[in-house]
Amino acid sequence: MKKVKIIREKTGEEVKMSRMDIIGQNGNEGLHYDEIALDAISFITKKYPETTKMFQDMQFEQWELFCKKQKDYGPKNISVGSNLETEEEVKLALTGLWFRMNDKMQRFQQIVMNSQEPENESLMDTFMDLANYAIIAQLVKEKAWGK
Repeated sequence: MKKVKIIREKTGEEVKMSRMDIIGQNGNEGLHYDEIALDAISFITKKYPETTKMFQDMQFEQWELFCKKQKDYGPKNISVGSNLETEEEVKLALTGLWFRMNDKMQRFQQIVMNSQEPENESLMDTFMDLANYAIIAQLVKEKAWGK
């Protein structure tokens, strides 16, 4: 199992608790957390190890899916060809994301509430897409998408 260096901001103390290698900004290896976040991470990791491991694995799978799709589509399918420089461009991109997320929610409803067996997309696929769209929406809102 690979580990990430999680480094306490103030003390520089290293705590190993994640499952993948990450290189931080400016070539600094590891993730940097404040004390409150690190305490919460430590608590949850110790109290709920199976949940923690599975959550991290799922996030990494989502990251892999995100990268594969971005390699295929690029950022312009979300930004509708714009650079997300104006509030109108951001609103248009967020509206497109709302439609995509609504499609996924309708799929979710069909599978769960209407007991429809999926043929082309599993419930887990739907969850992964929704989670990724939610993160993409945050990147769009911050005008960081595609940069």
